[in-house]
Amino acid sequence: MLPPLPERMRPRSLAQYVGQRHLVGEGCILRKMIESGNLSSFILWGPPGVGKTTLAHIIAETLDREFFTLSAVTAGVKDVREVFEKARGSSLFHQRGAPILFIDEIHRFNKAQQDALLGAVENGTIVLIGATTENPSFEVITPLLSRCQVFVLKSLEKSDLQELLDRALAEDVLLKHKQIQVLESEALMRYSGGDARKLLNVLELVVDAHAGKEPIVIDNASVTASIQENMAIYDKDGEMHYDIISAFIKSIRGSDPNAALYWLARMIDGGEDPLFIARRLCLCASEDVGLANPNALLLANACFEVVSKIGMPEGRIPLAETTVYLASSPKSNASYMALEQALAEVRQSGNLPVPLPLRNAPTQLMKDLSYSDGYKYAHDYPGHFVDMEFLPDALRGTVFYQPAENRHENTLKAYLEACWPKYYKK
Repeated sequence: MLPPLPERMRPRSLAQYVGQRHLVGEGCILRKMIESGNLSSFILWGPPGVGKTTLAHIIAETLDREFFTLSAVTAGVKDVREVFEKARGSSLFHQRGAPILFIDEIHRFNKAQQDALLGAVENGTIVLIGATTENPSFEVITPLLSRCQVFVLKSLEKSDLQELLDRALAEDVLLKHKQIQVLESEALMRYSGGDARKLLNVLELVVDAHAGKEPIVIDNASVTASIQENMAIYDKDGEMHYDIISAFIKSIRGSDPNAALYWLARMIDGGEDPLFIARRLCLCASEDVGLANPNALLLANACFEVVSKIGMPEGRIPLAETTVYLASSPKSNASYMALEQALAEVRQSGNLPVPLPLRNAPTQLMKDLSYSDGYKYAHDYPGHFVDMEFLPDALRGTVFYQPAENRHENTLKAYLEACWPKYYKK
């Protein structure tokens, strides 16, 4: 019996690997590491189906390194130590370089399991490649994180997905012998969500639905029909994990507490990690509610703390309370969008010099160079405000933050208009 289409189409070399050009393109950091053979431990962080596991296999194959793989879902400290013993006893160790240990879903390792990795990573017994869909800053212990680089993988672009689709139809051992006509691909791309594995799974599902019928015509309607007839139940370890959390956050953003509670119930009933939900609530409070209700972030953070202390099933109660509060709060992404604009400006204009009045002057030499000259201490002025320029000269007068229309930000807007009438107009 043949393996599923995603496994049949798994790339075996960098030449076949699609996406992540910022890491594996010519002259990019991970490609240079591979080409030099000077491999150090690192963690691949990104959404599912973007090539984390595939990339680890390709690296091992390219460098001809011994390769061990563990899943953090099923492996324990004993399994980790057994790999270390095999690595130390490997006759190929000194010839090819340290063996590679690939740990999928490394964020699921507890502190003791992660502690067990430290010595072998530090002394070079193994090169660790971890894969995670969660932010390593939250999920990986600091000592281990400090010994690993973190590479961020991105969802695949439409052009990447199209390349995968074309390659599967032309090269797969089964599909290349079938008469398949792709009239429309929008639904395929939409249901994939930038996930290569999901794209190929959907393609295989649609083809299987037309078993014995050729030519097989693929259009948006046939793809949607196949998906609806074969929709999987919620699985916290599967692809719908990300669809459900997406629906949850979008319901909160859309100010619908009833829909948000429904998706929360789906996750709780499916056994989702409650701290995963609580972290997303913290992000939503900051990104989507923002300064329209500053108390939202305080409540979301309190929810995270409470859930981490009391666990489940009781943790479902503060999760529900916070969900309803965020969904029912006014919304503003003004501070988030202001930061995005500021980041865009930084990338465009580079590292502009800090104006002399704003520079730190801890030494006499710096004072002699006029560092801090002309700085006006705001608390010495009426209303604790002084009109002076705080941006680099090249950006003088630039406005990134535009208050949104809501009760709290209207107060902020009135204050800014009073302070900076030349920038904020009534």
